[in-house]
Amino acid sequence: MLTAGIDIGTENTKVVIVKDDKEIIARGSAVTGFDQKASAEEAISKALKQAGLSLTAINSFTATGAGRKVAPYATRKTTEIAASAKGVTFLLPSVRTVINLGSEGGRAIKCNAKGAVKDFTINEKCAAGAGTFVKAMARALEVSLEEFARMSLNSTKSISMNAQCVIFAESEVVSLIHAKTPREDVARAVFDSIADRIASMVRRVGIEKDIALIGGMAKSAGFAESLKRGLGMDLLIPEAPEYVTALGAALIHA
Repeated sequence: MLTAGIDIGTENTKVVIVKDDKEIIARGSAVTGFDQKASAEEAISKALKQAGLSLTAINSFTATGAGRKVAPYATRKTTEIAASAKGVTFLLPSVRTVINLGSEGGRAIKCNAKGAVKDFTINEKCAAGAGTFVKAMARALEVSLEEFARMSLNSTKSISMNAQCVIFAESEVVSLIHAKTPREDVARAVFDSIADRIASMVRRVGIEKDIALIGGMAKSAGFAESLKRGLGMDLLIPEAPEYVTALGAALIHA
């Protein structure tokens, strides 16, 4: 049996194909453009090509994410919360707390051994707690996202940032630059400010080990290090963390 999960996010659309609920056989992604359905079609096509399959070979499509209502071929829809928990526990069975942080918002989820959600909380009020914020700050420092993360790991100094939204935070970063603050310290301050907000969100739902970090921000070593400090705990990060929610959707098909 072949099942597919489609996660249509605000920035990227991800697809995962799973065989017999046991084996990941393909992944595909596309930038989520104005036409979300077309983006999903592109991501599905890439995954099918990687797997060497035709569309008719897929027994079930389950959609999740911000654009799940327009997902093509979807026979079922599920929330990002349920899909994230299911995907993480498939990959990391010991995990009981999931942190999912993407471009526009963050989620903290507490789940059981089967991936069923016990509790959750969401932070979607401001992009200052997500990947969009980091992109804006990297632009302010005129570096790539990869270089921004590397710089933060070289910092040995903690600097507080108080701004709660992208606009004011960018102004604060510019002030730090004008004050000749080393760029690595500015980069760390940005990640630490996000980590502080996310750590507070996680504590509201209650922390139970093990803890996993997924979503696009999980690929940033700089942010992961800041969040570890903020929580005072280690984090597990699965392979291809941005695809975990799509994986969970593929596993939710009954």
